[in-house]
Amino acid sequence: MKRNMELIRKILLRLESLQMRPNQIILVDGSTDGMSEPGESIQEINYQLKLLQEAGMFRHAGTNGLDDRIKFNGLSWEGHDFLDSIRSESVWEKTKDATDGIGSWTFEIVKELGKGFIKKQIEDRTGIKL
Repeated sequence: MKRNMELIRKILLRLESLQMRPNQIILVDGSTDGMSEPGESIQEINYQLKLLQEAGMFRHAGTNGLDDRIKFNGLSWEGHDFLDSIRSESVWEKTKDATDGIGSWTFEIVKELGKGFIKKQIEDRTGIKL
């Protein structure tokens, strides 16, 4: 199975929108309410969740030990930064266009591209070069 940056972005947005109490830990997988949409397989969601866990995008992440569910306590600082760099649909589209044809993405490159497009928007609005 391959890493799917489009799906990873969607999953991060879905995780961020979960209604949780402070310090609450929930078990999530592809069958959790709101974690998948039609056409997305539970197995693919679970694989992308594992990759996000390995990348340190969650706080207090771990596995249930009994199944594929992940213990989730919110996004980490890195997870928020990564998501904030590609949150805007227009920035996300520009980021995808910039990597189109290259065929290779990394979290760091996607994050830096997103940040670059955000900086450019700020410079255009304020005239301040960042």
